[in-house]
Amino acid sequence: MSTQPSTYAIQPILCTADLERSKSFYVELFGAEEHMRVPGDDGPFSVELRFGDVRLGLLAYMPGVEVPPGRIIVAVFVPDVDKLLPLVEPAGGKVRGPANDMPWGHRVAHITDPDGNLINLTQQL
Repeated sequence: MSTQPSTYAIQPILCTADLERSKSFYVELFGAEEHMRVPGDDGPFSVELRFGDVRLGLLAYMPGVEVPPGRIIVAVFVPDVDKLLPLVEPAGGKVRGPANDMPWGHRVAHITDPDGNLINLTQQL
C-alpha cells in the first residue's frame, strides 16, 4: 500500500428524473448548498451540491422517466484523463468512448469498472 497522498478525488453523481426535487431534498434535509449548475436543453443538466468539503452531483437522467434505484455514476478527478485512459482495459475495465472537453471546464472520458459500474474520468481544464 502506498503511503503517498492520492492525487485523485471522488464525487458520486446520482441520476434523477427530477433534478429540482432531488436538489431540494439534500438542501432541506442536510443543508447542502448549490455550487454549480450546468444548463441543458430542457432545464438544468446537472447540479453540484456542497456539504462543507464534500461534493455531490445530481444528473438529470432522461427527465420524466423513472430512474431505477441505485443508478449512480462515480466521477474520479484525475490529473490527466488522456494518460490514464489507455490503462483502463488492461486493468479490467472498459472504455465507453474517447475523452471530450465539456463546456463547463472538464475533460471527461466514460468508462466502466470490471463489474460494469459507470465511472467518469474527469480532469479540471
